[in-house]
Amino acid sequence: MKWRAFPLHPNTPKEGLTLEQLFAGTPLDIDTMMKSLREKAAELGLPMGNRLKTYNSRLAQELGKWAESKKAGDAFHTAAFKAYFVDGKNIAKLPVLLDLAESARLSREEAKPVILNRTFKKTVDEDWALSRKKGINAVPTFVMKEDKLIGAQSYSTLKKLLISKGVKKSEDRWNNEMPE
Repeated sequence: MKWRAFPLHPNTPKEGLTLEQLFAGTPLDIDTMMKSLREKAAELGLPMGNRLKTYNSRLAQELGKWAESKKAGDAFHTAAFKAYFVDGKNIAKLPVLLDLAESARLSREEAKPVILNRTFKKTVDEDWALSRKKGINAVPTFVMKEDKLIGAQSYSTLKKLLISKGVKKSEDRWNNEMPE
């Protein structure tokens, strides 16, 4: 699996926006939308807090690319998901980003210049361009060859996609199966 960065609300300021501010001028019922999101998360066994704000994820995406280069991408992305969706932390802030790096067993001292110098800016820009080219407009989106699954998916649904594309089960790859 390869993680790709996606421009989800890229104009969100560093201090974040309330969900009311984010969706102002739209017919969305935020309470209903969030209730539905929490129900879907529960159905899929994903943790979900009572999120009231959205934050700019750009720097977290750049730091995530660095974490991937250090073979700690999955740990970093899992920590970032929890920080954002469960704990409601502002993942645009330097101290939070450094905590995320440390939680993925990466060096805070090495992470700081990666963030401040925007070392992985170009890599994230390339992912954003690819998402536009492929017509991806929601996250998560799982792409395998010409097929896409949009939104959070159950393990069995993802497994069916892999099998349909000829991915063979191996001891290394699927050894830690999740429950169906």
